[in-house]
Amino acid sequence: MLIAAIFAPWLMPHDPFEQSFDGLTLMGEPLPPSEEFPLGTDLLGRDLASRLILGARTSLVIGVLANGIAVVMGAFVGILSGYFGGWLGMILMRFTDLMMAFPALLLAIVLAAIFKPSLLIVALVIAMVNWVQMARVIYTEARSLAEQEFIQVQKAIGSGPSRILFRHFLPHLLSSIIVFGTLGISTTVLLEATLSFLGVGVQPPTPSWGNIIFENQTYFNTAPWLVFFPGSAILLLALAFNLVGDALRDILDPTLKGHH
Repeated sequence: MLIAAIFAPWLMPHDPFEQSFDGLTLMGEPLPPSEEFPLGTDLLGRDLASRLILGARTSLVIGVLANGIAVVMGAFVGILSGYFGGWLGMILMRFTDLMMAFPALLLAIVLAAIFKPSLLIVALVIAMVNWVQMARVIYTEARSLAEQEFIQVQKAIGSGPSRILFRHFLPHLLSSIIVFGTLGISTTVLLEATLSFLGVGVQPPTPSWGNIIFENQTYFNTAPWLVFFPGSAILLLALAFNLVGDALRDILDPTLKGHH
């Protein structure tokens, strides 16, 4: 899927935006998979395979970008809260709890409806509702780490907070950040697909797997491939990132191997 996203212009069998003259039946309905159109055509006679390949780029860019922003935000809040504790930790964690109390999908829909949807806006919206889980996980580990003897020794010899955070805290938390960040990509891809399906995500004609399903949902009974293929792509991408996240967890922390 990464290869498809990177080399999309060379892998697409047709122009994903072209409404082919022979892309619809005489009754004006989408064509089923054939030699010319491997995955059939959509409601406008465009090649579905080409739109799925280009849609991979959209879904992956948003998934990686949104999750990257969420990881940075969540790790920043979690590390600061865990290291300093006290009133700063309490305020940051109560704010995190408040954000967790909102249904993520509803909050994302509201934010997406307020701002004009684009790739960057959709990525930022998803990041704004996904950073809280990372903050919670890192806070728990950072709080435990702050009580370790080697951290107390660093404080006792006069090491400043920035030195302790970058030289001692971050290296110990990096494996958790990487693993949780990788697992989170599948969540962001699913949320992007959901927002696009609801019409508040990536806007046509730019293809994403979610808006391909949204555009063609009226043909669910007569042309099920229009929903099955993009739905399968979303499922496989989410599964792939979950498997990568599990593998990274086993590699970075062998003590967790087999305990999923």
